[in-house]
Amino acid sequence: MATPLIAGLSVAAAALAGRYGIQAWQAFKARPPTARMRKFYEGGFQPKMTRREAALILGVRESTPADKVREAHRKVMVANHPDAGGSHYLASKINEAKDILLGKTKNSGSAF
Repeated sequence: MATPLIAGLSVAAAALAGRYGIQAWQAFKARPPTARMRKFYEGGFQPKMTRREAALILGVRESTPADKVREAHRKVMVANHPDAGGSHYLASKINEAKDILLGKTKNSGSAF
């Protein structure tokens, strides 16, 4: 008499656990995707580059020392150099960003 009762309770517990598992999986799949990578600046270039935009391009802070700016410029430039398949436009913007952060700016701005 006790064996069918225990079997019935076991089946009911397994059904509830399965239902909970399915609901948890659906909630997990329905959640909004989170950024797993570093968030990059989304937007175009301003007509006249500012220190803030230059820092965003090189991935440093505006108050970064000159040696760190040069190191960041080198890393970004290696990835975007025109000789390695990069864009001339982006290379000019990266160079302009370095010049602005190092204080070597000209009034003419970018070549483009």
